[in-house]
Amino acid sequence: MRDNTAAISEIKAILGDNKPKAYVRSFGCQLNTSDGEKIKGLLKKMGYTFTEDEHEADLIMLNTCAVRENAEDRVFGIVGSMKKLKELKPSLIIGIAGCMTAQSHIAGKIKKSYPQVDIVLGTSAISALPALLLEALRGAKFSADISEYDDFSEAAEQVRESSFKASVPIMFGCNNFCTYCIVPYVRGRERSRRPGDIISEVRQLVSDGYKEIMLLGQNVNSYGNDLDGEMSFPQLLRELNAIDGDFWIRFMSSHPKDASKELIDAVFRCEKVAKHLHLPVQSGSSEVLRRMNRRYTIEQYLEIVEDIRSRDPDFSLTTDLIVGFPDETDEDFRATLDVVRKVKYDNIYSFIYSKRSGTKAAEMPDSTSEEEKGRRMRELLEVQREVSTEHYRRFIGRTMRVLADDVSKKKQGWLTGKSSEFIIVEFEGDSSLIGQFVDVEITGAMNWAVTGKIKEG
Repeated sequence: MRDNTAAISEIKAILGDNKPKAYVRSFGCQLNTSDGEKIKGLLKKMGYTFTEDEHEADLIMLNTCAVRENAEDRVFGIVGSMKKLKELKPSLIIGIAGCMTAQSHIAGKIKKSYPQVDIVLGTSAISALPALLLEALRGAKFSADISEYDDFSEAAEQVRESSFKASVPIMFGCNNFCTYCIVPYVRGRERSRRPGDIISEVRQLVSDGYKEIMLLGQNVNSYGNDLDGEMSFPQLLRELNAIDGDFWIRFMSSHPKDASKELIDAVFRCEKVAKHLHLPVQSGSSEVLRRMNRRYTIEQYLEIVEDIRSRDPDFSLTTDLIVGFPDETDEDFRATLDVVRKVKYDNIYSFIYSKRSGTKAAEMPDSTSEEEKGRRMRELLEVQREVSTEHYRRFIGRTMRVLADDVSKKKQGWLTGKSSEFIIVEFEGDSSLIGQFVDVEITGAMNWAVTGKIKEG
């Protein structure tokens, strides 16, 4: 890891008592959000305060996503609009970090076409920020570092966005190389954190009052595969479950090819592990799964679901689905609808396939029209609405333990939160309950949430 002591000291000396403001915005997945919290941690060390208004900022950092090309286009649009901010405030420093900048051609494009950008920082080079920022403060026109992975994340302090929910990355990178996905190319190969570091971090978070710990990784099920047998993911869950305190453990994402019986056993036997599994299926067709390089068949996927349902028919499952993968037939799509009806997901995260340059799927022939893909997406969403509307009724009459996390945007005097099953629950209550566990008697169900009242006594 880079030694930033000298750079941070010099930056603090340059800034003096000015208390400059930084605007940090993260796009994309929860791992990106966690990286954004680490960027804020570094900036805090250097003397920066934070603002939610880019017009007030002395430093703007955009932490980007590269999963879809339209995500990159969106960032370039935002960066383009910041040219005016730079003209109004020439001392403004603009930086771009994250998965998008981990692609070498992107750094070149930014340098050539977006002169208002001062800093480009790769996903695996967050610890280079003090050195690059120092160059910018000294007057450098453009500074970049998109070097390979360092171990900065092991020692990084974070400015967390929540005082009661915390994300804890347990591994980085991905070895799966799904044909539609750019992540292995921008996040690198799988690298697991040391179990002792993770356990210590979670223990401290619980001691600090955090109620929900979200373990993160591109494929958390692969955790420990590079640790020479030191610890597997199910073992890690058991170790974290043994920490004293009143808290939940969640995790994502979970790849079906590594969803072992041992893992399912750990989920059911560890009382602090939430009773919910996000298990991305992507398609209901084994042929499409083969072309996606998902390395399981739909029959193997359903065996996992059947194991879970045999233990608890009401266990909560959510998934990711891609509609319109290259040359997806109507029969393939019907197989996806069949899986949605059979599994009875509580929620799905669905996307129309978007060609991603640099992936194998981008080179595959595709004869399905965009109009047909849109029609399939609408039909999928309608089927899921029917499934979830019916499936959510199973909670009516039950008492659910809910972590209250915000005021309701729909009803004044109501709160919203999530249950252990990752179900949205809305109920009448005072905002002082935010950040606490509440027992809620469920009285109603919709296709996206359930409603209820706080249990008395």
